[in-house]
Amino acid sequence: MRFLRRSTTDSATTDTETPDNEGVEVQAKAYTPGKGKATPKRREAEAKRRGPVAPPPTTMREAMKRNKELRKSAKSDPEYKSKQRNAAKERRERMMAGEDKYLLPRDRGPVKAYIRDLVDSRRNLLGLFMPLAILVFVALILPYPEVQRYATLLCTVMLLGMIVEGFLSGRRIAKMVRLKFPDETVKGTSVGWYSFIRASQIRKLRVPKPRVSPGAKV
Repeated sequence: MRFLRRSTTDSATTDTETPDNEGVEVQAKAYTPGKGKATPKRREAEAKRRGPVAPPPTTMREAMKRNKELRKSAKSDPEYKSKQRNAAKERRERMMAGEDKYLLPRDRGPVKAYIRDLVDSRRNLLGLFMPLAILVFVALILPYPEVQRYATLLCTVMLLGMIVEGFLSGRRIAKMVRLKFPDETVKGTSVGWYSFIRASQIRKLRVPKPRVSPGAKV
Protein backbone atom coordinates (compact mmCIF):
# COMPACT_ATOMS: atom_id res chain seq x y z
CA MET A 1 0.00 0.00 0.00
CA ARG A 2 2.84 2.39 0.81
CA PHE A 3 4.43 1.62 -2.54
CA LEU A 4 1.17 2.49 -4.26
CA ARG A 5 0.87 5.69 -2.25
CA ARG A 6 4.40 6.72 -3.15
CA SER A 7 3.84 6.08 -6.83
CA THR A 8 0.64 8.04 -6.70
CA THR A 9 2.38 10.95 -5.03
CA ASP A 10 5.29 10.85 -7.46
CA SER A 11 2.98 10.77 -10.43
CA ALA A 12 1.02 13.70 -9.03
CA THR A 13 4.19 15.64 -8.47
CA THR A 14 5.33 14.89 -12.01
CA ASP A 15 1.94 15.96 -13.38
CA THR A 16 2.02 19.24 -11.46
CA GLU A 17 5.61 20.07 -12.51
CA THR A 18 5.09 19.40 -16.20
CA PRO A 19 2.88 22.44 -16.96
CA ASP A 20 5.32 24.69 -15.07
CA ASN A 21 8.23 23.45 -17.10
CA GLU A 22 6.26 23.92 -20.30
CA GLY A 23 5.38 27.48 -19.22
CA VAL A 24 9.03 28.23 -18.53
CA GLU A 25 10.01 26.87 -21.93
CA VAL A 26 7.31 28.98 -23.66
CA GLN A 27 8.39 32.06 -21.74
CA ALA A 28 12.02 31.41 -22.61
CA LYS A 29 11.14 31.22 -26.30
CA ALA A 30 9.05 34.44 -26.21
CA TYR A 31 11.51 36.42 -24.07
CA THR A 32 13.99 38.67 -25.87
CA PRO A 33 17.08 39.38 -23.79
CA GLY A 34 18.22 42.97 -23.42
CA LYS A 35 21.27 44.39 -25.20
CA GLY A 36 22.95 45.19 -21.92
CA LYS A 37 23.28 48.93 -22.74
CA ALA A 38 21.02 51.86 -23.49
CA THR A 39 20.20 52.82 -27.09
CA PRO A 40 22.39 55.80 -28.04
CA LYS A 41 20.65 59.07 -28.83
CA ARG A 42 20.65 60.50 -32.33
CA ARG A 43 23.01 63.33 -31.38
CA GLU A 44 25.49 60.88 -29.86
CA ALA A 45 25.32 58.61 -32.91
CA GLU A 46 25.95 61.54 -35.28
CA ALA A 47 28.86 62.76 -33.17
CA LYS A 48 30.33 59.25 -33.20
CA ARG A 49 30.10 59.08 -36.98
CA ARG A 50 31.77 62.47 -37.35
CA GLY A 51 34.63 61.49 -35.12
CA PRO A 52 36.02 62.91 -31.91
CA VAL A 53 35.41 66.59 -31.15
CA ALA A 54 38.53 68.73 -31.12
CA PRO A 55 39.43 70.18 -27.72
CA PRO A 56 38.93 73.94 -27.26
CA PRO A 57 41.91 76.15 -28.12
CA THR A 58 44.19 76.97 -25.22
CA THR A 59 45.87 80.05 -26.69
CA MET A 60 44.78 83.00 -28.82
CA ARG A 61 47.16 81.98 -31.58
CA GLU A 62 45.65 78.51 -31.73
CA ALA A 63 42.14 79.96 -31.86
CA MET A 64 43.08 82.31 -34.72
CA LYS A 65 44.71 79.45 -36.61
CA ARG A 66 41.64 77.28 -36.19
CA ASN A 67 39.34 80.07 -37.36
CA LYS A 68 41.54 80.61 -40.40
CA GLU A 69 41.33 76.92 -41.28
CA LEU A 70 37.55 76.99 -40.89
CA ARG A 71 37.28 80.00 -43.20
CA LYS A 72 39.45 78.27 -45.78
CA SER A 73 37.31 75.15 -45.67
CA ALA A 74 34.17 77.26 -45.99
CA LYS A 75 35.57 79.20 -48.95
CA SER A 76 36.35 75.95 -50.72
CA ASP A 77 32.58 75.42 -51.00
CA PRO A 78 31.53 76.43 -54.56
CA GLU A 79 28.35 78.06 -53.22
CA TYR A 80 30.17 80.03 -50.52
CA LYS A 81 30.26 83.36 -52.38
CA SER A 82 26.63 83.18 -53.43
CA LYS A 83 25.58 82.36 -49.89
CA GLN A 84 27.60 85.29 -48.58
CA ARG A 85 26.05 87.66 -51.10
CA ASN A 86 22.54 86.48 -50.32
CA ALA A 87 23.13 86.79 -46.59
CA ALA A 88 24.57 90.30 -46.97
CA LYS A 89 21.65 91.32 -49.19
CA GLU A 90 19.13 90.00 -46.69
CA ARG A 91 20.84 91.83 -43.80
CA ARG A 92 20.89 95.03 -45.83
CA GLU A 93 17.20 94.79 -46.68
CA ARG A 94 16.22 94.09 -43.09
CA MET A 95 18.39 96.95 -41.84
CA MET A 96 16.86 99.36 -44.34
CA ALA A 97 13.40 98.17 -43.28
CA GLY A 98 14.25 99.14 -39.69
CA GLU A 99 14.26 95.73 -38.02
CA ASP A 100 15.83 96.33 -34.64
CA LYS A 101 17.93 93.14 -34.71
CA TYR A 102 19.83 94.21 -37.83
CA LEU A 103 20.40 97.86 -36.95
CA LEU A 104 23.58 99.33 -35.57
CA PRO A 105 23.65 99.69 -31.77
CA ARG A 106 23.25 103.48 -32.05
CA ASP A 107 19.97 103.05 -34.00
CA ARG A 108 18.32 100.38 -31.87
CA GLY A 109 15.38 100.83 -29.55
CA PRO A 110 11.95 102.47 -29.68
CA VAL A 111 13.37 105.84 -28.57
CA LYS A 112 15.69 106.09 -31.55
CA ALA A 113 12.92 104.95 -33.89
CA TYR A 114 10.67 107.71 -32.55
CA ILE A 115 13.43 110.31 -33.03
CA ARG A 116 13.89 109.19 -36.63
CA ASP A 117 10.17 109.50 -37.28
CA LEU A 118 10.13 113.03 -35.85
CA VAL A 119 13.04 114.06 -38.02
CA ASP A 120 11.68 112.38 -41.16
CA SER A 121 8.25 113.99 -40.75
CA ARG A 122 9.70 117.49 -41.38
CA ARG A 123 11.66 119.12 -44.16
CA ASN A 124 14.82 120.50 -42.61
CA LEU A 125 17.35 123.04 -43.77
CA LEU A 126 19.97 120.56 -42.59
CA GLY A 127 19.00 118.30 -45.46
CA LEU A 128 20.89 120.69 -47.77
CA PHE A 129 24.15 120.26 -45.88
CA MET A 130 25.71 117.69 -48.22
CA PRO A 131 24.60 119.40 -51.48
CA LEU A 132 25.94 122.67 -50.09
CA ALA A 133 29.30 121.09 -49.30
CA ILE A 134 29.53 119.75 -52.87
CA LEU A 135 28.62 123.20 -54.25
CA VAL A 136 31.33 124.90 -52.19
CA PHE A 137 33.90 122.31 -53.25
CA VAL A 138 33.10 122.90 -56.93
CA ALA A 139 33.21 126.69 -56.44
CA LEU A 140 36.67 126.47 -54.89
CA ILE A 141 37.95 124.53 -57.90
CA LEU A 142 36.71 127.10 -60.42
CA PRO A 143 39.20 129.88 -61.19
CA TYR A 144 36.70 132.66 -60.48
CA PRO A 145 37.28 134.71 -57.32
CA GLU A 146 33.81 136.22 -57.44
CA VAL A 147 32.18 132.81 -57.51
CA GLN A 148 34.36 131.64 -54.64
CA ARG A 149 33.49 134.74 -52.61
CA TYR A 150 29.75 134.34 -53.05
CA ALA A 151 29.97 130.61 -52.44
CA THR A 152 31.84 131.19 -49.20
CA LEU A 153 29.29 133.79 -48.08
CA LEU A 154 26.39 131.51 -48.94
CA CYS A 155 28.04 128.62 -47.13
CA THR A 156 28.57 130.72 -44.00
CA VAL A 157 24.96 131.92 -43.90
CA MET A 158 23.61 128.42 -44.51
CA LEU A 159 25.82 126.90 -41.84
CA LEU A 160 24.66 129.45 -39.28
CA GLY A 161 21.05 128.73 -40.19
CA MET A 162 21.66 124.98 -39.92
CA ILE A 163 23.25 125.33 -36.49
CA VAL A 164 20.31 127.37 -35.19
CA GLU A 165 17.78 125.01 -36.71
CA GLY A 166 19.61 121.94 -35.34
CA PHE A 167 19.70 123.42 -31.84
CA LEU A 168 16.00 124.32 -31.80
CA SER A 169 14.99 121.03 -33.41
CA GLY A 170 17.05 119.05 -30.89
CA ARG A 171 15.34 120.78 -27.95
CA ARG A 172 11.90 120.21 -29.46
CA ILE A 173 12.56 116.54 -30.18
CA ALA A 174 14.06 115.93 -26.72
CA LYS A 175 10.93 117.40 -25.12
CA MET A 176 8.64 115.23 -27.22
CA VAL A 177 10.71 112.12 -26.46
CA ARG A 178 10.46 112.77 -22.71
CA LEU A 179 6.69 113.06 -23.02
CA LYS A 180 6.47 109.90 -25.11
CA PHE A 181 8.81 107.82 -22.92
CA PRO A 182 8.56 109.16 -19.35
CA ASP A 183 10.27 106.09 -17.89
CA GLU A 184 13.35 106.42 -20.12
CA THR A 185 16.44 108.43 -19.22
CA VAL A 186 16.64 110.95 -22.06
CA LYS A 187 19.73 113.12 -22.46
CA GLY A 188 19.08 116.28 -24.43
CA THR A 189 22.59 116.39 -25.86
CA SER A 190 22.43 112.82 -27.13
CA VAL A 191 18.96 113.29 -28.65
CA GLY A 192 19.95 116.59 -30.23
CA TRP A 193 23.10 115.17 -31.81
CA TYR A 194 21.31 112.07 -33.11
CA SER A 195 18.54 114.17 -34.66
CA PHE A 196 21.13 116.57 -36.12
CA ILE A 197 23.01 113.73 -37.84
CA ARG A 198 19.77 112.23 -39.14
CA ALA A 199 18.50 115.54 -40.49
CA SER A 200 21.81 116.41 -42.19
CA GLN A 201 21.63 113.31 -44.39
CA ILE A 202 19.92 113.25 -47.76
CA ARG A 203 16.51 111.70 -47.32
CA LYS A 204 17.06 108.94 -49.88
CA LEU A 205 20.37 107.97 -48.26
CA ARG A 206 19.13 107.69 -44.69
CA VAL A 207 19.59 104.35 -42.94
CA PRO A 208 17.14 102.92 -42.09
CA LYS A 209 14.72 104.28 -44.64
CA PRO A 210 12.13 106.83 -43.44
CA ARG A 211 8.88 105.26 -42.34
CA VAL A 212 6.87 108.48 -42.55
CA SER A 213 6.48 111.05 -45.29
CA PRO A 214 7.13 114.78 -44.82
CA GLY A 215 4.20 116.46 -43.13
CA ALA A 216 2.90 113.27 -41.51
CA LYS A 217 1.75 113.42 -37.90
CA VAL A 218 3.88 111.31 -35.55
